[in-house]
Amino acid sequence: MTPHRYGGLAALYLALVNLVGMVIFLVILDDPHQTTPMERLHLLVDHRGVVFTTNLLMYIFFGVALVVMLIAVYDLLRLTSRGLAQLGLAMGVIWAGSLMASGMVANAGADRVLSLYAVDRAQASLLWQGIEPVANGLGYGNGEILGGLLTLSLSAAALRSNVFPRYLNLLGLLVGLSGILSLFPPLTSILIGVFGLTQVGWFAWLGIVLMRQHRPSPGLAEAPHPHPAATPRGA
Repeated sequence: MTPHRYGGLAALYLALVNLVGMVIFLVILDDPHQTTPMERLHLLVDHRGVVFTTNLLMYIFFGVALVVMLIAVYDLLRLTSRGLAQLGLAMGVIWAGSLMASGMVANAGADRVLSLYAVDRAQASLLWQGIEPVANGLGYGNGEILGGLLTLSLSAAALRSNVFPRYLNLLGLLVGLSGILSLFPPLTSILIGVFGLTQVGWFAWLGIVLMRQHRPSPGLAEAPHPHPAATPRGA
């Protein structure tokens, strides 16, 4: 297993967990009929196991896998397009840290809320009203801008370096632009969905490409051993 293949496995994990997460949020955790604070609290209580698992897989583990993928991609781009690759790496590390913090805050906060729920439901609801927006803000609430800049930068660097397939890089540019432009209110409702679905495809395709990389990392290549005849006598 080379570092690139570990990065490929990480990218495939990102694609899979994103896809599964979309289904979970649409079917279970994003009920449009549960909008009041008490209803949101009951959603947490009724699906506590799903909430904890989702936060663990989609936020905490996602952040770790994202860093592993970023290291592999940066290793392939750093010699030919260093500036853009560094920008993508920086945006990705910030996003990974934000996602991991979001999952940790949500799980720790939910644990405290559920303990309080057995004693005082009103106070538990009030506490969850304070925790949930913080967790959402750290997580996917601003994920489009960070994820968009990450994907746009790495795809532009790869397009310039001719490292990955051209159409993969063009898809990455589309993903990045849709994420960034989704910040504008008239486009938000449409482009958030476009960003999420296309990024799943980008992660999956990138994972396959990385898994097929056979070239060792430039920094990990072994220095050639001197020929015995070139070694001075008595050395």
